[in-house]
Amino acid sequence: HSATLISPHILRHRVVSVVSVTVVTEAVPVVVMISVVHFMDYDFKVKTASERDKVEELFEYEGCKVGRGTYGHVYKAKRKDGSDTREYALKQIEGTGISMSACREIALLRELKHVNVINLQRVFLSHSDRKVWLLFDYAEHDLWHIIKFHRGAKANKKQVVVPKGMVKSLIYQILDGIHYLHTNWVLHRDLKPANILVMGEGVERGRVKIADMGFARLFNAPLKPLADLDPVVVTFWYRAPELLLGARHYTKAIDIWAIGCIFAELLTSEPIFHCRQEDIKTSNPYHHDQLDRIFNVMGFPLDKDWEDIRKMPEHPTLSKDFKRNNYQNCSLVKYMEKHKVKQDSKAFQLLQKLLLMDPTKRLTSDTAMQDTYFQEDPLPTQELIPVHSLHSVFHGCPIPYPKREFLTDDENEDKNDTNNKQQNNNNQNHDNNNHNQGVKRVRMSGMGGQTLPPVTSSASGASGHGMQSQNMYSSGQQMAGNYQQRYNNV
Repeated sequence: HSATLISPHILRHRVVSVVSVTVVTEAVPVVVMISVVHFMDYDFKVKTASERDKVEELFEYEGCKVGRGTYGHVYKAKRKDGSDTREYALKQIEGTGISMSACREIALLRELKHVNVINLQRVFLSHSDRKVWLLFDYAEHDLWHIIKFHRGAKANKKQVVVPKGMVKSLIYQILDGIHYLHTNWVLHRDLKPANILVMGEGVERGRVKIADMGFARLFNAPLKPLADLDPVVVTFWYRAPELLLGARHYTKAIDIWAIGCIFAELLTSEPIFHCRQEDIKTSNPYHHDQLDRIFNVMGFPLDKDWEDIRKMPEHPTLSKDFKRNNYQNCSLVKYMEKHKVKQDSKAFQLLQKLLLMDPTKRLTSDTAMQDTYFQEDPLPTQELIPVHSLHSVFHGCPIPYPKREFLTDDENEDKNDTNNKQQNNNNQNHDNNNHNQGVKRVRMSGMGGQTLPPVTSSASGASGHGMQSQNMYSSGQQMAGNYQQRYNNV
């Protein structure tokens, strides 16, 4: 016998479930086959589609692609009706729609409001092609490009004019944004220079904006829990040692380690834990070469420095692969002194507390913001006045960094940074020749408030990390897969 069961009130609903039950009566056990078919009232679907705002009708963005990354393409956009002169970033999420859990998470992200966190203003769903569009404020710069610019200037012995306290202001605002996220129980999980934006000319000139918070989990980016992932290309340079040793849970300390890595990179213009074997595909958290790089900088952790290291899932593998004696002469003090950052400086002392191996001993964002480093001159610029040069990390100096260029296709994007390296240097010279002479400033070739040595190839063969254009809202797989290539071409 076959019967179709339909609820009597389904006609009052837009979404209808029809359940078909077929019972086969034979000598063998009864088999019940249930098929569920979902369909939507056609008229209602047409009506809502006609009322739904469409990205292509509201914004002009064709030909204005500024990057691509793990999640899709990013476009610089302006409103077509001219009602708003601001610039926006439109991020198109690749794929065919998103899950309901991701929709809920996006709704939560829209509630995050802080001056140092990029604001997700709106979400567009296109039912015709099942694309998802995210609308953000547009940021002209990011730390990936800024650090690359300074590295190129050092290599060419060019001077760049920036405020003396620029690095301090950058780190303070990063900590402020992360403190807000952590207070609201949001972990970023994928902090790196490309995800730290800096606003260009305009009302928020020089203000830091943290981007892509939570997206690592929402859209299956590299830092999603590792056990059930398909192999993906990842970057380990900013990944905390406890993750590399198989930690099962993400904590706030993971973001703090990444901030320490970014801080060191700002002070030296080189990524502190760069690793040659960057394009590895793996779903295994353990990464021998990355741990080796950390130990070569920091030294091998003593039991007294990280008491719970023996509890880490990958500790047996660590004990088998590494010998403590091989790293006896390695320390953060020696590494940073090579880059002219002295052990007794307040900058080094803060860095040391951010890069503690034991995650339970690392500073929190709140305590880091109260560190004496931020209490000595020059003081960091803070977000106290909405429209004032005091909120800018540039603090009244002209912005020396070139604007983002539009990309015509993927090939052009891959070649963008290498082909325009000389042009960027020319832009730097042009901007330096047009500085406002009435503003107090300091000449330096690095960003840490001291003259930094020229970049040279290290033992691992790394001499920079800026070949491929990386968008301010992009992160993850593409960036990781090309890091070593970028290093070898700068």
